[in-house]
Amino acid sequence: MLVDFGISSLPIKSENGAVIGTFDYSDLTAFLLMVLGVWKGDPSDTDGHTFQDLATKSRSGGDIPVKLVKDLGKKDPFITVSEVEGLSKVVEILGSGVHRVAVVKEGTDSVIGMISQLKILEFFWSNAKAFSQIEQVLPLSLRELNFGSAQVISINGDQRVLEALEMMNSEGISSLAVVDSNHNVVGNISTTDVKHLTRASSLPLLKSSCLHFLSVILTDRGLNDGKDSYPVFYVSPHSTLAHTVAKIIATKAHRMWLVDAPSEGNSAPSTPTIPVATTAIPPPSMAAASPLAANFPAAASLSIASVPGARLSGRLIGVVSLTDILNLIGRSSGLTNLDPGEARRQRRRSSSSSVRASIDLGRSSFDSRRS
Repeated sequence: MLVDFGISSLPIKSENGAVIGTFDYSDLTAFLLMVLGVWKGDPSDTDGHTFQDLATKSRSGGDIPVKLVKDLGKKDPFITVSEVEGLSKVVEILGSGVHRVAVVKEGTDSVIGMISQLKILEFFWSNAKAFSQIEQVLPLSLRELNFGSAQVISINGDQRVLEALEMMNSEGISSLAVVDSNHNVVGNISTTDVKHLTRASSLPLLKSSCLHFLSVILTDRGLNDGKDSYPVFYVSPHSTLAHTVAKIIATKAHRMWLVDAPSEGNSAPSTPTIPVATTAIPPPSMAAASPLAANFPAAASLSIASVPGARLSGRLIGVVSLTDILNLIGRSSGLTNLDPGEARRQRRRSSSSSVRASIDLGRSSFDSRRS
């Protein structure tokens, strides 16, 4: 459903109709790592047998209820707001790093919709003239706004895709900058990209390089989406906030990588266009089984210069996230109770206790049906 409907998160309802959480690509990433035996659970989990029970069950090939895996990934707490709540409350929550909130019908716990960081930023972007505080900061550069956290987690292009997934899972983040040996940005890998790895025939991609995986993603965009370019996920300190917001909305990204002038080395010279990577299109019989894993060059044959993103980027020096922008909007509007790091700290603490709670929920449901 995540892939079919092009959404990043699904609310999960219990038997009585109450929403008990969400399932997203971070859960899918964690589940894949668990099935492969790469992720052993949180070392601080004193009740590790619950995780092992789920891991054993998943490898047996049986159906796994989504409620058992909805909290595998490190994620935000499930937060609800009433449909009559003011917009400032939503900005306060999302500007503190929470990725999305559920909207409930007044006086009930019935979920009638979801508001994500990206969705509310799109609203402000479309209605900027109605918010003078926002209009005033849009022309300012990222440098003037002191934007761009220097604490950036990245991965080298010759490292394996599996390492990228492990890194995102352990750090509780949704995307990584892919860099070359000179720290130039050559692309972006996110938890959403795990959708390319859900078939058994695609699993060899886990051992391929991140550069190779970027080519796979690019080719998939060409074959399935009809798009002939790789999305640009970076801005410079001289970029205006308006330019940055426009890029985020166009790419539907959660962040933009902040880059300086490119470092000399492996990166290819600048070029104004980003062509589709050339590759043989698999015949229908192979495409049905796996349109991605077939007929791609070996990872070792790829170079930084063969990845389109390398031609227009620069050296990675920081990151600008949706949280940073919404935090600025909130503070510009007079809100003070915004800690942009709180949600991330919560995500890094969340997984082990959530897994126990989900498994206990699954057991109690099974017991009640059996009794």
